[in-house]
Amino acid sequence: MTPAAADATLFDEVLVHEDRRAAVFVPGAPDAGARQAASVRAEMLLVALAHSEGVRNEDSDEHIETSSALQRVEAKLDLLLGLFGVLLRERGHVPDPVRLRWSTRGARLDVYAPEPQPAIGTPGLLRLQPADWLPDCIDLSARVIASEPGRLWLQFEPVAPPLADAVERHLFRLHRRQIAESRRQR
Repeated sequence: MTPAAADATLFDEVLVHEDRRAAVFVPGAPDAGARQAASVRAEMLLVALAHSEGVRNEDSDEHIETSSALQRVEAKLDLLLGLFGVLLRERGHVPDPVRLRWSTRGARLDVYAPEPQPAIGTPGLLRLQPADWLPDCIDLSARVIASEPGRLWLQFEPVAPPLADAVERHLFRLHRRQIAESRRQR
């Protein structure tokens, strides 16, 4: 498949988010049990992330006055998560940030690995950090559908509806946040 056709397959008429995010394609076909466990874990992490970000957004509402004690606790928690993230990144558990464009159908990511790129049709996992402040990653089963030097197009394997919904809601929140940020910069 050509890169243009892969873009159309993955991104036409669907919500798309693009940014720099910790992500990597890990080639290799995980067995059915490992895929199922990764899907369940990804769904749980995205749902917990949605609840956490929902609470943070509610706290920033103009009508709610956050106590200084709660703000200090949140600031300390953010610092601890940041330190934990640095440790995980140093140990190689969190991939380096790359340019990533993704939707519920798949992803296009820039790759900077010195080893050869995987061939079209190669199965594997897209490992990505769903939130900058969360030093943890989700794994989504994917297959390479196109490539060019320095770039891969990955199509997600079919997932259970709850995970598909969680990914879609997460992408919507990221997209909404990106729009709000661009409005603030005007």
